Amino acid sequence: MAGNRNVIRAMVGVAALLIAAPPWAVASAAQRQSASQIVKQPVAKKKPHHLILQVNTNDAAMMNLALNNATNVSQYYSDLGEDVVIEVVAYGPGLHMLREDTSPVKARIKAISEKTPEISFKACGNTKENMSRTENREIALISEAAVVKSGVVRVMELQEQGWAYVKP
Repeated sequence: MAGNRNVIRAMVGVAALLIAAPPWAVASAAQRQSASQIVKQPVAKKKPHHLILQVNTNDAAMMNLALNNATNVSQYYSDLGEDVVIEVVAYGPGLHMLREDTSPVKARIKAISEKTPEISFKACGNTKENMSRTENREIALISEAAVVKSGVVRVMELQEQGWAYVKP
Protein backbone atom coordinates (compact mmCIF):
# COMPACT_ATOMS: atom_id res chain seq x y z
CA MET A 1 0.00 0.00 0.00
CA ALA A 2 2.86 2.37 0.84
CA GLY A 3 4.39 1.69 -2.58
CA ASN A 4 1.19 2.77 -4.31
CA ARG A 5 1.13 5.98 -2.28
CA ASN A 6 4.66 6.81 -3.44
CA VAL A 7 3.72 6.22 -7.09
CA ILE A 8 0.62 8.38 -6.70
CA ARG A 9 2.65 11.14 -5.02
CA ALA A 10 5.20 11.04 -7.86
CA MET A 11 2.45 11.28 -10.49
CA VAL A 12 0.79 14.18 -8.65
CA GLY A 13 4.20 15.92 -8.44
CA VAL A 14 4.83 15.55 -12.17
CA ALA A 15 1.33 16.77 -12.97
CA ALA A 16 1.85 19.80 -10.70
CA LEU A 17 5.13 20.63 -12.43
CA LEU A 18 3.50 20.41 -15.85
CA ILE A 19 0.65 22.66 -14.76
CA ALA A 20 2.96 25.18 -13.05
CA ALA A 21 5.66 25.16 -15.76
CA PRO A 22 5.69 28.11 -18.17
CA PRO A 23 4.47 27.25 -21.68
CA TRP A 24 7.92 27.73 -23.23
CA ALA A 25 9.39 25.08 -20.93
CA VAL A 26 6.99 22.37 -22.10
CA ALA A 27 7.92 21.90 -25.74
CA SER A 28 6.60 19.02 -27.75
CA ALA A 29 9.00 16.62 -29.39
CA ALA A 30 8.14 18.15 -32.78
CA GLN A 31 8.93 21.64 -31.49
CA ARG A 32 12.28 20.50 -30.07
CA GLN A 33 13.14 18.81 -33.36
CA SER A 34 12.19 21.95 -35.30
CA ALA A 35 14.33 24.13 -33.01
CA SER A 36 17.35 21.86 -33.42
CA GLN A 37 17.00 22.08 -37.20
CA ILE A 38 16.92 25.88 -37.09
CA VAL A 39 20.11 26.03 -35.04
CA LYS A 40 21.94 23.76 -37.47
CA GLN A 41 21.13 25.80 -40.56
CA PRO A 42 24.13 27.66 -41.95
CA VAL A 43 24.31 31.32 -40.99
CA ALA A 44 23.95 33.66 -43.95
CA LYS A 45 27.29 35.22 -44.88
CA LYS A 46 27.49 38.88 -43.94
CA LYS A 47 27.96 41.36 -46.74
CA PRO A 48 31.52 42.62 -47.02
CA HIS A 49 32.64 45.81 -45.32
CA HIS A 50 33.98 48.60 -47.54
CA LEU A 51 36.56 51.27 -46.65
CA ILE A 52 38.08 54.15 -48.60
CA LEU A 53 41.33 55.65 -47.34
CA GLN A 54 42.25 59.01 -48.85
CA VAL A 55 45.85 60.18 -49.23
CA ASN A 56 46.25 63.74 -50.51
CA THR A 57 49.51 64.92 -48.93
CA ASN A 58 53.12 64.17 -49.82
CA ASP A 59 53.96 63.12 -46.29
CA ALA A 60 55.59 59.74 -45.62
CA ALA A 61 54.17 59.59 -42.08
CA MET A 62 50.64 60.14 -43.41
CA MET A 63 51.18 57.52 -46.13
CA ASN A 64 52.38 55.01 -43.53
CA LEU A 65 49.41 55.83 -41.31
CA ALA A 66 47.05 55.09 -44.21
CA LEU A 67 48.83 51.77 -44.81
CA ASN A 68 48.63 50.96 -41.09
CA ASN A 69 44.89 51.73 -41.13
CA ALA A 70 44.39 49.49 -44.17
CA THR A 71 46.30 46.52 -42.76
CA ASN A 72 44.75 46.86 -39.29
CA VAL A 73 41.20 46.94 -40.69
CA SER A 74 41.97 43.98 -42.95
CA GLN A 75 43.36 41.96 -40.04
CA TYR A 76 40.44 42.89 -37.77
CA TYR A 77 37.81 41.57 -40.17
CA SER A 78 39.93 38.56 -41.12
CA ASP A 79 40.06 37.60 -37.44
CA LEU A 80 36.25 37.80 -37.33
CA GLY A 81 35.93 35.70 -40.49
CA GLU A 82 34.30 38.60 -42.32
CA ASP A 83 35.18 40.09 -45.70
CA VAL A 84 36.41 43.63 -46.23
CA VAL A 85 37.35 45.58 -49.34
CA ILE A 86 39.74 48.49 -48.87
CA GLU A 87 40.68 51.07 -51.47
CA VAL A 88 43.48 53.60 -50.91
CA VAL A 89 42.85 56.58 -53.21
CA ALA A 90 45.77 58.96 -53.79
CA TYR A 91 45.39 62.36 -55.44
CA GLY A 92 47.00 65.78 -55.41
CA PRO A 93 50.39 65.72 -53.66
CA GLY A 94 49.37 62.32 -52.22
CA LEU A 95 50.00 60.79 -55.65
CA HIS A 96 53.69 60.64 -54.70
CA MET A 97 52.67 57.61 -52.64
CA LEU A 98 52.08 55.70 -55.88
CA ARG A 99 54.81 57.20 -58.07
CA GLU A 100 57.62 54.87 -59.10
CA ASP A 101 60.26 57.59 -58.72
CA THR A 102 59.17 59.34 -55.50
CA SER A 103 57.19 56.91 -53.35
CA PRO A 104 58.67 56.52 -49.87
CA VAL A 105 56.41 53.50 -49.27
CA LYS A 106 56.55 51.54 -52.53
CA ALA A 107 58.29 48.51 -50.98
CA ARG A 108 55.66 48.38 -48.26
CA ILE A 109 52.83 48.68 -50.82
CA LYS A 110 54.33 45.80 -52.80
CA ALA A 111 54.48 43.62 -49.68
CA ILE A 112 50.91 44.54 -48.68
CA SER A 113 49.58 43.85 -52.18
CA GLU A 114 51.18 40.40 -52.22
CA LYS A 115 49.76 39.40 -48.83
CA THR A 116 46.49 41.31 -48.72
CA PRO A 117 44.59 41.30 -52.04
CA GLU A 118 41.55 42.99 -50.46
CA ILE A 119 43.59 46.21 -50.29
CA SER A 120 43.90 48.06 -53.61
CA PHE A 121 45.51 51.33 -54.63
CA LYS A 122 43.99 53.92 -56.97
CA ALA A 123 45.84 56.87 -58.52
CA CYS A 124 44.13 60.03 -59.71
CA GLY A 125 44.48 60.37 -63.48
CA ASN A 126 43.93 64.14 -63.36
CA THR A 127 46.80 64.57 -60.90
CA LYS A 128 49.04 62.27 -62.95
CA GLU A 129 48.35 64.31 -66.10
CA ASN A 130 49.02 67.60 -64.29
CA MET A 131 52.28 66.30 -62.81
CA SER A 132 53.36 65.05 -66.25
CA ARG A 133 52.64 68.45 -67.77
CA THR A 134 54.43 70.31 -64.97
CA GLU A 135 57.49 68.04 -65.07
CA ASN A 136 57.42 67.82 -68.87
CA ARG A 137 57.69 64.00 -68.78
CA GLU A 138 55.53 60.92 -68.34
CA ILE A 139 54.96 60.00 -64.70
CA ALA A 140 55.40 56.28 -63.99
CA LEU A 141 53.34 54.68 -61.26
CA ILE A 142 54.12 51.56 -59.24
CA SER A 143 52.65 48.38 -60.70
CA GLU A 144 50.23 47.96 -57.77
CA ALA A 145 48.40 51.21 -58.65
CA ALA A 146 45.42 51.43 -60.98
CA VAL A 147 44.50 54.79 -62.49
CA VAL A 148 41.03 56.29 -62.07
CA LYS A 149 39.95 59.41 -63.95
CA SER A 150 39.51 61.52 -60.80
CA GLY A 151 40.51 60.60 -57.26
CA VAL A 152 37.98 62.94 -55.67
CA VAL A 153 35.17 61.63 -57.86
CA ARG A 154 36.20 58.06 -57.02
CA VAL A 155 35.91 58.83 -53.29
CA MET A 156 32.53 60.49 -53.82
CA GLU A 157 31.12 57.62 -55.87
CA LEU A 158 32.25 54.99 -53.39
CA GLN A 159 30.70 56.99 -50.53
CA GLU A 160 27.45 57.20 -52.50
CA GLN A 161 27.55 53.38 -52.65
CA GLY A 162 27.79 53.20 -48.87
CA TRP A 163 31.55 52.83 -48.39
CA ALA A 164 33.05 54.13 -45.13
CA TYR A 165 35.50 56.99 -45.61
CA VAL A 166 38.62 57.72 -43.55
CA LYS A 167 41.26 60.37 -44.05
CA PRO A 168 44.24 59.46 -41.87
